[in-house]
Amino acid sequence: MGEAPAFLFDDLLKGSDNGVDFVYKDRETTTIVGKAKYVIGDYDDSALSIGVKVFNDSLGMWVYPTVLGTKPNLSSDLWTLPLGEDRVLMIKNGAITDDNLWFLEVDTPFVRQQKKILGSSNVVAWSKGVMGYAGKPIVISGPSGVGKGTLINKLMIEFPSMFGFSVSHTTRAPREKEVNGIHYHFTERAVMEKEIKDGKFLEFASVHGNLYGTSIESVEVVADAGKRCILDIDVQGAKAVRASSLDAIFIFISPPSCEDLEKRLRSRGTETEEQIQKRLRNAKGELDEGKSPGLFDHILVNDDLEACYKTLKNLLGLHESADNTNQSVRKKIGLPQVNSVSKVGSKIYLNSANADIGNASMNSFVLDVSSRKGGAPGRTRGLDLYPVYPFGGLANGFSKLS
Repeated sequence: MGEAPAFLFDDLLKGSDNGVDFVYKDRETTTIVGKAKYVIGDYDDSALSIGVKVFNDSLGMWVYPTVLGTKPNLSSDLWTLPLGEDRVLMIKNGAITDDNLWFLEVDTPFVRQQKKILGSSNVVAWSKGVMGYAGKPIVISGPSGVGKGTLINKLMIEFPSMFGFSVSHTTRAPREKEVNGIHYHFTERAVMEKEIKDGKFLEFASVHGNLYGTSIESVEVVADAGKRCILDIDVQGAKAVRASSLDAIFIFISPPSCEDLEKRLRSRGTETEEQIQKRLRNAKGELDEGKSPGLFDHILVNDDLEACYKTLKNLLGLHESADNTNQSVRKKIGLPQVNSVSKVGSKIYLNSANADIGNASMNSFVLDVSSRKGGAPGRTRGLDLYPVYPFGGLANGFSKLS
């Protein structure tokens, strides 16, 4: 038996005083979070996405905040309700499975950071809600020639359905046989600069006059496919990712010594003497930075490839006794057509007249957001939806259907 709130479902619909938050429904809704009033609805400059405006008490007027993240498409049937003091949950009634749950963040760490960067107190950010969870992305760094590429290839060969790479963005022109969206996301400089300013990139760098970078969306797409994303980036990129909102595992691959690294670089026979010396200079700097406190979770010394690979698998929970079939779970569950919504704690109670999920006798469901992770400018994951049924003659509450 699950948690059983001690009041009738009818009380939920009326909005009782038992800790139930008031819920707003319409094509334009007003939601109060703390002392601020947010209107979310079918207006926006583009006329294609849902707009946001905030009532400024000190000015006594409505203001239009800077809206970061991917904006949800228009909907004529919205439900909104506050989740604590830092965000609003929006349910788009009748939307497709991947477009019905959204979070408007108003005072999360990401939003506060962006307010400082933009020098404005009027900043909000959208994050799409996703059922299920994703395995933590893996950031792997190390100097050139240390063998990190070989280690990653071994992972991909042994676990082909478990891991995936993010596709980087660049402003340079495509080379012969390069395909947009496969080798790189090729984009215009002005577009990429705008997205960097909006906080949509985990890391970026200028190389020979062109921008290169890893967007948050490119990592999220890998997770959407049910895979763990591997980011093979340099130490400077790892620093940027560590400072971002991405919850990842950071691993640094180190050679036994600089002398050993030089021997490996020379044995490849692919670089000139000048290139080798440049790589060695860069490697010394990366080895020093790799030891920076709080940057990497694990440092692996690759003095024996098979032993290092075994250690890497153990760190990722891929040892022989583990269930390695899938470390990411995404539930493809569509919300029912909702007739009423109320919230108790971290659970949102939904009532539907024509639901087709499970066998709940009253067409009642719980949207559980207690395990949510992530957030803007990426996805909010860890959501769960399950049917519930009334018991005790509708007098004692609800229980989860097993």
